[in-house]
Amino acid sequence: MVLVPSISMNEDPAEAADVAAARDRETQLSKFSQTLQHHQHEQQARVASSGNEEANAVDHEKAVGHTERSRWLTTAPEPPSAWREVVDYLRGMGLPSGSEFSSLNKKPVTQRVACVLKAIFPVLQWCRGYKATHFKNDLLSGLTLASLCIPQSIGYATLAKLDPQYGLYTSVVPPLIYAMMGTSKEIAIGPVAVVSMLISSMVTQIVDPGAEPVLYRNLVFTATFFAGVFQAVSGLLRLGFLVDFLSHAALVGFMAGAAVVIGFQQLKGLLGIAHFTNRTDVVSVLQSVWKSFHHDSWNPYNLLLGSAFLSFILITRFLGRRNRKFFCLAAISPLISVILATVLVFVTRADEHGVKIIKHIKGGLNPISAQQLQFSSPYIGEVIKVGLVIGAIALTEAMAVGRSFAAMKGYHLDGNKEMVALGVTNIIGSITSCYTATGSFSRTAVNFSAGCETPVSNIVMAITVLMALELFTRLLYYTPVAILASIILAALPGLIDLHEAYHIWKVDKMDFLACIGAFVGVLFVSVEIGLLIAVTVSFVKIILISIQPGIETLGRLPGTDTFCNVDQYPMAITIPGVMVVRVKSSLLCFANANFIKDRIMQSTGGEDEGERKMNDFQTTQLIILDLSNLMSIDTSGIASLEELHKNLVSHGVEMAIVNPKWQVTHKLRLAKSMSKIGGKAFLTIQDAIDACPNAKLASI
Repeated sequence: MVLVPSISMNEDPAEAADVAAARDRETQLSKFSQTLQHHQHEQQARVASSGNEEANAVDHEKAVGHTERSRWLTTAPEPPSAWREVVDYLRGMGLPSGSEFSSLNKKPVTQRVACVLKAIFPVLQWCRGYKATHFKNDLLSGLTLASLCIPQSIGYATLAKLDPQYGLYTSVVPPLIYAMMGTSKEIAIGPVAVVSMLISSMVTQIVDPGAEPVLYRNLVFTATFFAGVFQAVSGLLRLGFLVDFLSHAALVGFMAGAAVVIGFQQLKGLLGIAHFTNRTDVVSVLQSVWKSFHHDSWNPYNLLLGSAFLSFILITRFLGRRNRKFFCLAAISPLISVILATVLVFVTRADEHGVKIIKHIKGGLNPISAQQLQFSSPYIGEVIKVGLVIGAIALTEAMAVGRSFAAMKGYHLDGNKEMVALGVTNIIGSITSCYTATGSFSRTAVNFSAGCETPVSNIVMAITVLMALELFTRLLYYTPVAILASIILAALPGLIDLHEAYHIWKVDKMDFLACIGAFVGVLFVSVEIGLLIAVTVSFVKIILISIQPGIETLGRLPGTDTFCNVDQYPMAITIPGVMVVRVKSSLLCFANANFIKDRIMQSTGGEDEGERKMNDFQTTQLIILDLSNLMSIDTSGIASLEELHKNLVSHGVEMAIVNPKWQVTHKLRLAKSMSKIGGKAFLTIQDAIDACPNAKLASI
């Protein structure tokens, strides 16, 4: 309060005016103070009221939230039936599908046809933006690729026990078809060492190529046809996961074993051995080599010639890796070796001194071989088996190569389109005198390093090989077989990845078992046994992971509502009176249900004989089973849950299940097991704790 003196009658009028003004200011200040205090009281009242409402809401959520959420879990709609899932899967196999199909129906007929053609032939999409600079790079890459492809194709054909021209045929038609339908920009299509070895090892078990070469060739074409059908159908039905059963680790071991076997088989050409075994295991090959040495049926000139040019190819490759300037020399070194060796043999007449040569190579365009396919042959069942095996291996290798280089360029490779493209490629190849073609890692690496932009590099390579077939096959008459062996040997180190094998050993011992199993099986028994071991180990691994019996105890991480394995996170806090257990398996079935039930009983104080200690059970009021890992459950698993609940209840321990998946919940409802286990099913572990008064009190 401001004290203002009263006005006397004899005071000056100016002073009286000042006093009146002071009184007015005092009155206004008093009114403002009262208004401010009133607003403050109202705001405090509103805050208190809001706080009470929020507290009431929180209390209400805590009181009824877990009950309501539990009802959501138990009253969920039925999941799609197995038949419904199959129908949806089949619908998804169409091209186009879903929203694309509905939008396609709204377009004119010509646009619909154009969209379908672009989906089938990706070349119609990328060719619209094709530039002259792209062609310059593709031309250089294609020519470099052809210089490596021509000698390798001849060598791989001899490895497959076919005439040399069939390797060149396989480097003409398949690359052209793939360039139209494939989605990889870098992959180089043609014959490869592993597939050639598979053909020679499997088809020779049906027919002897030395005794019946025509029938052997026709069966190879037929196996190629079925390989293409398998690949195309796998792509159309989106069954690529079948190929994935040959895991990465198994493929590493298989490739390494195949490389060693191929290397030993090249001793025939490198030593000039006339009579050689048709078996592929190392023991048989070494026995054949030893007999040749013992009977002096080998020629040192072949070894000298082959070793010299093998050294030349390896040295140029080493220089190309160390210095970019020598890249072209490394890429064309096989072709240079063929030319120099052919000239050397022709000039010196070394063929008259025991050096084995290729002799005649049939030139010209690929002849049509549709009439040679042996669909009515008595060997058709075995040929189909061969086709499935080489189709799966070829598909796996091509996908691995394509995805590796697509990742380097940063674009997506459509796996289903790749499978269809490879399948159509081999189907058409089988009727144009080609055997199974796939993506070659060594040639794809050369194509990538040469700077290819699009699949046009495959077209350039195919045209170049076709020109060689038309013009230069006669010049290869004196090409020594030892040179082809040295070219194949030079390509084998890329198939053996010791660093990756060591990495697999460090990361996953089970994967390494598949790797070493495939390697040993291919090396010492046969290709089929090596594949069988690899696939078997992969299946066993899947089964063990799916039904691996075991549980883990969970605890709450400090300051959070997250529950984790107490062994992995030692700082996790267990709640007195509550045991939270998570089932580690994704399947609770006849194979692991009783084991898991016994482990839970033992962890709560049970003994092996089934007798329970009451004083041990008294420390636990609630067992919470976290089923979040569980994807499916069978009748044995359901029965074990019911028995576990019965045993726990008989000793005064409650049981609750947490976060069961849709299919698991549905099966429990169908079996009426929800009521049998007390109906205690919750979405979260905290809900289960809140629903048990004793456990909630212990956690406080």
